[in-house]
Amino acid sequence: MISLAGRDILHAWGKFVFTGIGLGLLIGVTLTMAGVYRGMVDDGKALLDNSGADLWVVQKNTLGPYAESSSIPDDLWRGIRVMPGVETVANVTYQTMQVGQGDKDVRAMVVGIAAGDSGAPGWPPYLVAGRQITRGHYEAVADIATGFKLGDALRIRRNRYTVVGLTRRMVSSNGDPMVFVPLKDAQETQFLKDNDAILMQRRRTEADPAFSLPGAPGLLDAVIGSQTGNHYVNAALVRIKPGFAPRDVAEPIQRWKRLTVYDRTQMEEILIGKLIATSAKQIGMFLVILAVVSAAIVAFIIYTLTMDKIREIAVLKLIGTRNRVIAAMIMQQALVLGVIGFVVGKITASYAAPLFPKYVLLMPGDSIAGFFAILLICALASVVAIRLALKVDPADAIGG
Repeated sequence: MISLAGRDILHAWGKFVFTGIGLGLLIGVTLTMAGVYRGMVDDGKALLDNSGADLWVVQKNTLGPYAESSSIPDDLWRGIRVMPGVETVANVTYQTMQVGQGDKDVRAMVVGIAAGDSGAPGWPPYLVAGRQITRGHYEAVADIATGFKLGDALRIRRNRYTVVGLTRRMVSSNGDPMVFVPLKDAQETQFLKDNDAILMQRRRTEADPAFSLPGAPGLLDAVIGSQTGNHYVNAALVRIKPGFAPRDVAEPIQRWKRLTVYDRTQMEEILIGKLIATSAKQIGMFLVILAVVSAAIVAFIIYTLTMDKIREIAVLKLIGTRNRVIAAMIMQQALVLGVIGFVVGKITASYAAPLFPKYVLLMPGDSIAGFFAILLICALASVVAIRLALKVDPADAIGG
């Protein structure tokens, strides 16, 4: 049985090899798509791990600070700091934007970190070169994926920053590399309006009939001051004391501060279950389509090979070869084709993954599951050819 399949493969080895390569490229795309999804999930978990937080305190009834916009006053951390079970609190801002360097720019998440110890929540947990931010303005730590180097000058809005440190694998949930800057600078970038916007807002406010009443000038100054201030952050990151449960610490903050608090499990559900859910469904649809296309290719080539040896199959039946021997021969050929395709696909995916702009995580478990799925697809795809072979009349060996 094995000899029959092997001899037939050697007889048409060129067709087998080229078909296996074509199938392998398709399998490589499938493995890479699965790796893209795994990379998105890993990006989300890396974002939470690198934040160094146990709890995320955000604007009430929002999914901030990653999935939705969130804005809270930057002085709330003092009240949170004295809550039972709270060890450390740090304000933080997040804003995805274009960061410029000379004539080029790069998409990055700009993170504003509060002054203090480098081990505080929100700070990059480690560096691969340089040092942490030590000044209150115009210094930055960048992920190496941005392409920046130590000493480079980068531009964020109208301010320029010097890169004093480099970190690695600090990314947003979308895979954008992070750039860390002092909190005051980040607040100015995100919340402070430019001069033209302030001037137009002043004119609108002055044109309001309510400000024509006595005593309105003082009120006008107060309103404009509130509109041009930058005393807000996106979230407060909380690290809890050992021995305290996250929800036991979060519940008083929510009740007394009128804020929404998420723990690690809830934040993972937001990032993976909501933010990445649509992309996951889309990737799943691609995987199904690629599986169907792979099955169709295998079925077609095995069917073609079977059609080419109808006379040989008739001879085998004429000399008394059992149907299960012929069926096993055809199935073995399909499985060999699947193995060749998987090997080519795995090699292709491994070499192609680093070339993608976003992180592609190839899991060994996915490769194993993919291998057995390919064997199953090939076995099912061979059924059409097997049915054809079993219908061959032994008399065709004489009449042909």
